[in-house]
Amino acid sequence: MEKHSFLQHFPVTLFAMIMGLGGLTLSWHRSHLVLQMPDWISQLLLLISVSLFLVISAFYLTKLLRFPEAVKAEISHPIKISFFPTFSISLILLSTALLPVSMGLSKVVWLLGASLHLLFSLYVITQWMHQTNFTIQHSTPAWFIPVVGNILVPIAGVQHGYVEASWFFFSIGLVYWIVLKVLIFNRIIFHDPIPQKLLPTLFILIAPPAVGFIAYMQLQGGVLDGFARVLYFSALFLVLLLLVQVRYFTKIPFFLSWWAYSFPLAAFSIATQIMLEKQGGWFFLVLSYVSLGFVTLLIGLLLLRTLQGVISGKLFQPEV
Repeated sequence: MEKHSFLQHFPVTLFAMIMGLGGLTLSWHRSHLVLQMPDWISQLLLLISVSLFLVISAFYLTKLLRFPEAVKAEISHPIKISFFPTFSISLILLSTALLPVSMGLSKVVWLLGASLHLLFSLYVITQWMHQTNFTIQHSTPAWFIPVVGNILVPIAGVQHGYVEASWFFFSIGLVYWIVLKVLIFNRIIFHDPIPQKLLPTLFILIAPPAVGFIAYMQLQGGVLDGFARVLYFSALFLVLLLLVQVRYFTKIPFFLSWWAYSFPLAAFSIATQIMLEKQGGWFFLVLSYVSLGFVTLLIGLLLLRTLQGVISGKLFQPEV
């Protein structure tokens, strides 16, 4: 029997870890400004996020050099293809988290991340349009990932002075979010249920309106208008919708797809703290603490389970 290198099965989906940790870093940074939480927590999370990003990138680059056919198989896969933009999204998130540390470094990382994400978006959507082997069963909420990255761009982009470019990316994300949401709900309601392994990706539904709210507030100069409220409360409804279905998610064995819980809930935590900052009130105050505490515990659990999977080697097995 041929012995496989773990690198051959090193999954691109591991970059979703950086999305979750990057979102948590930004949530704790916001909590320092709004809830007077300690600033060292966000700084520690940023260090962890950058370190893990460099490690995962190094391993995946080695995989690309040693096993190009394995990478080609992933980028040709109808579901895995949507996870390649998690690399550029990670760069965009890290550039945003680096804003308080170094504007210069943040700008360089942002330019790289935004440029790569545009290329990934063009590539993925082109594949959707021209592939002949995709079926309705291949459409999952993971298809939102290329879209979410576009909506993220303005958060740091506006602060770097790229206002029109930020509106460009925001427009792409917003329009294609609506289109994809219709397609995904059609698949969920009228076709076979989403496989258990991919059920956590339903939480990705929260990300576009939550991130859209944060980006729109940045583009509007912090003005809380009617459209901003529509985006925030759309995200809040989706959080409630998924929480009432918690029994379905607690039965799922650990897969890397569990990381789909992390970034959307971190984005909602940030959005809630912005609402508290703009509106005040006990509701947003309580929800800010609860959402921050919950996503922190959740990502702590995800890190533990992922570490166990790495040590045991279960994360680097060929699919059956």
